[in-house]
Amino acid sequence: MTFTVAASQFVVLLGPSGCGKTTLLKLVNRLYEPTSGTIAINGIDTRSLPAPALRRRIGYVIQQTGLFPHMRVGENVAVVPRLVGWDKRRTAARVDELLELVGLPAEEYRRRYPAQLSGGQQQRVGLARALAAEPSTLLMDEPFGALDAITRGRLQDELRHIHGLLGQTVIFVTHDVEEAVRLADRIVVMRDGRIVQDDTPLRILSHPADDFVRDLVGASDVLRRLSLIPVHQAIRSGIPDAADRCPPVTASQNLRTALNLLLDCGAPRLVVVDADARPIGTLDLEAIQQAATVDVASDSPIVPPDIAPTRR
Repeated sequence: MTFTVAASQFVVLLGPSGCGKTTLLKLVNRLYEPTSGTIAINGIDTRSLPAPALRRRIGYVIQQTGLFPHMRVGENVAVVPRLVGWDKRRTAARVDELLELVGLPAEEYRRRYPAQLSGGQQQRVGLARALAAEPSTLLMDEPFGALDAITRGRLQDELRHIHGLLGQTVIFVTHDVEEAVRLADRIVVMRDGRIVQDDTPLRILSHPADDFVRDLVGASDVLRRLSLIPVHQAIRSGIPDAADRCPPVTASQNLRTALNLLLDCGAPRLVVVDADARPIGTLDLEAIQQAATVDVASDSPIVPPDIAPTRR
């Protein structure tokens, strides 16, 4: 297989168990050594560096968190900065900064041990540790798979927020379609060690490459598709009168959220507002239905050719 991940892109590897997602991830940081092909990060062949030095440049988050139980939270986060030679002041400042960023106030959590944390809190510490030495690339292998649905959703939202702030290149493994759709800039669908389709979430839902992809992503699920379409793509002109009883929806929200709001309040339409809460138009059920059936692109989906496996 051959594919390229652009800088700062959030790419999700999606597929059933055993399709090669985790193997591909471990090839990137050389937990597995490739037998052929080339893997390059920022144009540098990963095999040109000693494996330990390579891994210190890459953040890695796994489902089991991998925290050292005998170390306090702050010490866990500081592991890589210390290995790469950061001084104590810089390391301590980075630890506190990241704990705050992942929602664990440093004064409260820095000196706790992993056993004193919930599963979600441990995963936050794992994420902070992966980000500690400011890596340009972050690998994440089913990091939220063992968490309950509420905690998982919150961490997904926080991960997208952190990605927006820091801009690391992220390769994220999951077999959960909802998670992939919620997080990805781009989804790489895998099957039996090969890439079946590589495209944006909306394009994959709208133009699945084959029956396997169609069934995997639930391409017939209209609500899933609506979650990827922003309200501004379905907005109608005109400003309704003040009699409408629904709260407004912002132009940047998705149509699935808007549909739920519309059905919940029972009004014929919603007021759409901009980022400054100024009314800019309306949204009704007919407009949502039309947006759900519009072809998002006229060209064909990205389907990789059947080539001998190489990796980059």
